[in-house]
Amino acid sequence: MEHAEHHKSHRTGWLRAAVLGANDGIVSTASLIIGVAAASMAHEGILLAGVAGLVAGAMSMAAGEYVSVSSQSDTENADLALEQKSLEENYECEKNELAAIYQERGVEPSLAQQVAEQLMAQDALGAHARDEIGISETVNAQPILAAVSSAASFTIGAALPLMVAWLAPGNRLIFLVAMFSLVFLALLGAVAARAGGASIMVGAARVTFWGALAMVLTAGVGRLFGVVA
Repeated sequence: MEHAEHHKSHRTGWLRAAVLGANDGIVSTASLIIGVAAASMAHEGILLAGVAGLVAGAMSMAAGEYVSVSSQSDTENADLALEQKSLEENYECEKNELAAIYQERGVEPSLAQQVAEQLMAQDALGAHARDEIGISETVNAQPILAAVSSAASFTIGAALPLMVAWLAPGNRLIFLVAMFSLVFLALLGAVAARAGGASIMVGAARVTFWGALAMVLTAGVGRLFGVVA
């Protein structure tokens, strides 16, 4: 019988980075545009601020993801090196340790010992990485992939409200940027939830709420400083 389950946990690495990048791109750029527009700046100044926010945000996302995920990768590599040394110096002890892990999961002692022996005979480090440390090929840190995904998705996300601001007439710019950005956020949340196997309505609602809150706050700041000026 064919196995019909299609799990989605292998998508968590790139999906998290892509969704985070696109969400930040839409929210930060739309909020920046709305805040600057609320301060009664000229249309050219609004667009310039939006472009600057796009470039700075994309680079910041890429750098942040790369540094963060690189730190995770360094930790994983250090743990693997430590485990490899333990295997070389205390192979039998490590085998018993792996068998004990399987026993804690409900496997009978004799069978747990056999499983540990067979898995370690094939790939000792891989077996301990998965079952003792919790590192697997589907979730291991990939700094470059995370950085590229974040930067690219941020750029795409930021370009959407920026395009609306470019096309919108000055007297309706704030309204149109806000409305279209909320639609973009709702679609992003729905697509991300669908890709991750979660509730589409919940995914759309949570990103829309926080995006709306960010835009309201920056509009208020822009209006305040515009009045003060």
